[in-house]
Amino acid sequence: MHNVIRSVGLSQLYSSMFVLLSLLPTPVAALVADDNRYAPEWAGIIPTRIIKHTDTNGDALVKAVAALQPGDQLLISAGTYSIQRMWDVQVSGTAAAPVWIVAEEGAHVVITRPDAKQNVMNIGQGGPVKYLCLRGVEITGGSHGLRLGQCSDVWIDRCHIHHTGNVNLSANSASTRRLFLTRNHNHHGGGHGEGMYLGANNGEHIMSESVIALNHIHDCFGDQGDGIEVKQGSWGNLIAENNVHDTHYPCITVYGTAGKPFNIIERNLCRRSDDHAMQVQGEAIVRNNILMNAKGAGLASTDHQGKSLNLQVLHNTIINASHAFSGSSWDSRQGMILANNVLYSRHKNAMNFPNGKKGVTIAGNIVVGDGTKDGTKPGRGLEDFAHVTWDGEHFDALPTALAPFEFADLRYLVETDFSGKKRIKPISGAHAR
Repeated sequence: MHNVIRSVGLSQLYSSMFVLLSLLPTPVAALVADDNRYAPEWAGIIPTRIIKHTDTNGDALVKAVAALQPGDQLLISAGTYSIQRMWDVQVSGTAAAPVWIVAEEGAHVVITRPDAKQNVMNIGQGGPVKYLCLRGVEITGGSHGLRLGQCSDVWIDRCHIHHTGNVNLSANSASTRRLFLTRNHNHHGGGHGEGMYLGANNGEHIMSESVIALNHIHDCFGDQGDGIEVKQGSWGNLIAENNVHDTHYPCITVYGTAGKPFNIIERNLCRRSDDHAMQVQGEAIVRNNILMNAKGAGLASTDHQGKSLNLQVLHNTIINASHAFSGSSWDSRQGMILANNVLYSRHKNAMNFPNGKKGVTIAGNIVVGDGTKDGTKPGRGLEDFAHVTWDGEHFDALPTALAPFEFADLRYLVETDFSGKKRIKPISGAHAR
């Protein structure tokens, strides 16, 4: 994770104010246009040459992109660009001279294709691509909307990817490093139906040291339909401040790292899943998330292509009709911590350990519901929050003045909360007062 921390300035992120994406009525891409907290270190480099592209013939766009050189910026004019071929972008920049492919300011640029025989757009399928930014375009139709292959230092920003024949955005055909997937609006994928499918099964391809942040992902159904899925072996990634809702599989699914540096999953809002709101196998820090209204558990952790171990679940607010937290593979596993969370279940367990909890550290949790009461204090109910409902329609989980949340264990206190506010008092849950 060290390279990610250097590249995005994590200490600076903590001092920044968080934009609560889901409270805003228009797509995320339009709302956080100036929020570059999660951008690569080369984000501010000025192009050395700007090329304006106005020919709306799809083949002309393909040729214009293929001709780009390091330092070039291609400004795409408004229009619908239909791609008739298999399109694989194979242009790279350098750290000092990235390549930029961007919609002209204020222009509605749609890239599509007439069938699902190919992906609309591929980057790096035929060879490595580095230091490339794709920004502000709408991608629809095809098989996968956007597929990333041998990519490193590739930034996909403010794109709208929707109504595709398969996954909206995938990076599962080659190992990737230092991807920056930010401020995108993904929804209504077909086939497996994921909003983002990152890495491959059993670690065949991995994603490392990448940032997945500030995305709005929803209506992911199809055969599976995770919102964001990070596969086994992918490591050192930051999954932060995403608004994910209305999914068939979990809103966010993250497997283990196979012993590599942890993934960090923080400040996400996940709600309305036909499965679990979030599922994390292990080797991760899960903190300051708000998870609501899942048919399964609010947060579930179990063995899957690897063992659950070394998982820290800290300062989350989970409000769910079924189990709030469920750790079916936590018994006698190293490094399992469940601390300083608010865990409210309407009908089942606040904390569910169906196979035991030997060796698990449980501390500072506020609970409503059945299940173990070790390391807990009872909450009162939904009146503890500003405005939440069990169905996830309302999700303002800011504690009220009377909420009995000043119970956090100082050993596991996270310095800042869901909104980036510094914790002055030991308040359990995602929000400090």
